[in-house]
Amino acid sequence: MKPVLIVQQVELDTPDYFVDFLARHAIPYDLRRMEAGQPLPESIAGYSGYCMLGGPMSVNDEINFPFLRQEKALVREAVLADIAVIGHCLGGQLMSTALGGTVQASNYTEIGWNPIRVLCQKAANDWFGGRMDFDIFQWHNETFSIPENAVQIASSHYCQNQAFVIDDKHLGMQFHCEVKPKKVAYWASEEKADIDALLHLPTVESSASILASLEQRIAASQAIADDIYSRWIDGLKR
Repeated sequence: MKPVLIVQQVELDTPDYFVDFLARHAIPYDLRRMEAGQPLPESIAGYSGYCMLGGPMSVNDEINFPFLRQEKALVREAVLADIAVIGHCLGGQLMSTALGGTVQASNYTEIGWNPIRVLCQKAANDWFGGRMDFDIFQWHNETFSIPENAVQIASSHYCQNQAFVIDDKHLGMQFHCEVKPKKVAYWASEEKADIDALLHLPTVESSASILASLEQRIAASQAIADDIYSRWIDGLKR
């Protein structure tokens, strides 16, 4: 089987549970790290799927981060070639903009475990294991629009567009279902000052609260990720 291409944008936003899941299912992958200066492939043709991770930059800032332009081009190539794409947070925003959507400032920054509402349609049930709502980790201050020909499958009270699918194969998410304890604990501890400055928002959870509930929350998050990733790998090129 051809490998899954994984693009890591920054050092501290790693693929985490996503690669654990792939390894468990004996699916090979090729990790390209943008912060380390590793090149992206010129074409997606040699891959069975394409995964993009998160990062603090804006998808609109192609001047300072020129690799974002190439990532978007690979999204368009993958969709045309029927090669499954999945985007986490910034990755979902990259998918939206690559396919004609927009990314702009969100009304509310979201940090911590925030509730998601699954929309009542078959496509949504297939991706989320029949759940109608769940809490998942988020850290973003921008949000994507739903691109043309995509189906919105998840929303929330403070951030309307949380997930979309295209052709029942390509999934863009605003949230982080890939996180493991080390990454969340690092963010909550090292970025505490940034979190504290936003605690007046109803969508921002304190560092202490994030750390206190981490073990319980991660177990639930990984169960959700299992359903999402299981559905996604059904669409990989074999």
